[in-house]
Amino acid sequence: MSITEHIDGIAVTTKASVYFDGKCVSHGIQFADGTRKSVGVILPAALTFSTGAPEIMEGVSGSCRVRLQGSDVQAAEWKTYGAGESFAVPGNARFDIEVSDEPYHYICHYG
Repeated sequence: MSITEHIDGIAVTTKASVYFDGKCVSHGIQFADGTRKSVGVILPAALTFSTGAPEIMEGVSGSCRVRLQGSDVQAAEWKTYGAGESFAVPGNARFDIEVSDEPYHYICHYG
């Protein structure tokens, strides 16, 4: 997968969504056809997110470790993702994400 570097024809929400005391900051974008995405950064931290809709997280730079939460969190497997890689999270789910050394920049594709 190639890294998305530029997105044309969008509307950007200029006020950032700030989560976890500033450890995750993102901006919403919307395409003319109604498709929504967000672009953001996660600073070094260990965080847990909940989803409403299914999401695909695309790494732009940096890396992270991710564990999808299921019925048995202890048995859930950690996987590492870097720039140019993506992972899918089901709707109405939770996932843990750890960013260690450098910020993880991402694009979140909804739906």
